Amino acid sequence: MPQPAIMIARRIRRFLSEEDWTFAPHELPVLPGSPGSPAHPRHRQIAYALIGILLGLTVGFGNALISANTYTLQGALGLDPAEIAWLPTVYVMTNVSINLLMIKFRAQFGLRPFALIFLTLYVLVTLAHLFVHGFATAIAVRAISGMAGAALSSLCLYYVMQSLPAKWRLKAVVLGIGIPQCATPLARLFSPDLLAMSQWRTLYLFELGLALLSLAAVAALRLPPTTRSKAFEPLDFLTFVLFAGSTALFAAVLGLGRILWWTNAPWIGWALIVAIPMFAAAIVVEHHRVNPLLNTRWLGSADILRFTVVIVMARIVLSEQTYAAVGLLTVLGQNNDQLIPFFLIIFVASVAGVIASAVTLDVERLGHPIMLAIGLVAVAAWFDSYATSLTRAPQMYVTQAIIGFSATFFLGPALLFGMTRALKEGAGHIISFIALFGIINSLGGLGGTALLGSYQVVREKANSAALVQQISPTDPIVAQRIAAGGAAVGRVIVDPTLRSAEGAAILSQTTTREANVLAYADVFRLVAILAGGTFGYLVFLMVRRQRRERRARLERTT
Repeated sequence: MPQPAIMIARRIRRFLSEEDWTFAPHELPVLPGSPGSPAHPRHRQIAYALIGILLGLTVGFGNALISANTYTLQGALGLDPAEIAWLPTVYVMTNVSINLLMIKFRAQFGLRPFALIFLTLYVLVTLAHLFVHGFATAIAVRAISGMAGAALSSLCLYYVMQSLPAKWRLKAVVLGIGIPQCATPLARLFSPDLLAMSQWRTLYLFELGLALLSLAAVAALRLPPTTRSKAFEPLDFLTFVLFAGSTALFAAVLGLGRILWWTNAPWIGWALIVAIPMFAAAIVVEHHRVNPLLNTRWLGSADILRFTVVIVMARIVLSEQTYAAVGLLTVLGQNNDQLIPFFLIIFVASVAGVIASAVTLDVERLGHPIMLAIGLVAVAAWFDSYATSLTRAPQMYVTQAIIGFSATFFLGPALLFGMTRALKEGAGHIISFIALFGIINSLGGLGGTALLGSYQVVREKANSAALVQQISPTDPIVAQRIAAGGAAVGRVIVDPTLRSAEGAAILSQTTTREANVLAYADVFRLVAILAGGTFGYLVFLMVRRQRRERRARLERTT
């Protein structure tokens, strides 16, 4: 290496050096496997912040680039709709359960080895897919991406936490959990340009580049040292196999059910027949263990069950943006190229939601942001339910900005709400909560899309039947529409009979489009009802808690 390059490398190493870390008693790691919290100089804080943003975007883009370009990838890779649906689904299948194993791996071996192992594997598989671009390698890339994403999510959180002073560490948690969520609208912003360069290969090259940058960044600047302890027990692996297998099967059912249709694919029933006993077996094993991975008694408490119901409902109603709004605009003929201002507004709103959530964070009132976010979704979805075939992206700027804001505004407080309750019960409950939170976010998102997608299909069929019943060839207005459609192709079709048939076909296409628009309006209405019901439930819980606290204070005074 030339002498100037060596000097530059040494200066960078000194700039980011961690050899001088010293720990005060309050700066020691809280849990085995988590980094310490020393005070850092400003330049190192900036480096941690930049690396945290890079890791967060790498995590978010890992699935967002595929989800945002399924139709293009389907044609480029020669896949049918069911095969292309496997790509984002497989990501969730591996991502949803790996946290269960990762927490103990981090406690025993440290987070860095886990991250480096899966990042390296992720890089190699992505690189291989560029040369062997088959369906099997695409599935392998998504599976490894899901596992690497779990490690990178934790790394993003820890790097962002190191970038802020100790008094703002909880705000850093909100920022760290929110950064990956901003990648979804961002992926739709520039993916058309990537696809224009070299079709699907550019997407994977971009993904490979992010993975390489993340690998280099993690290798260049380590997190502060941590404490380690023996964490694994033999039954952990049995629980992991049962838990991972069952959640993966549930993810597969939710991801493919609405596409293959629930009753038309026999393997969906067999998957549920296998998944439910596997999940029950995992719960039974954990229920009778001294040191369980999943504390079933705590997870079954009323407080945690209420938390689960609320967050699952939040994930379902927030699917309104990723499925319903984008789906409606696609039916109306708009694609990613035409929706750049639309997704730019959503991206800005998402970033604003993360920042607002961090700035307004109040540990004593963690339920309020969740309630506000769900209430905003209810209002926005109700306005979207008045969409017509004349609706275009500008008419949805405000409502979708509100939903984008809500999606990132509620997530950090929701995580802290559960974490604080887990820490009150003891450090061993952290694994249980992280596993629960992973299931809620991953399967809740898939479940939301499955529910809204299935409801849209059902309503489209019902609306189509209702519209067709009103169309009679003897109706003068219908005859006029058929004639107008035939006249539009009169220059290329001379035969009057064929021209009339073409006019009828055009009317049929218009009817199908209108049925779809009405179905999406029904979906928006359903989202508004679900969000409104969840908001009302949260208000009820809050009022009941205040009454109990007031009654307890009166009893103490008397």
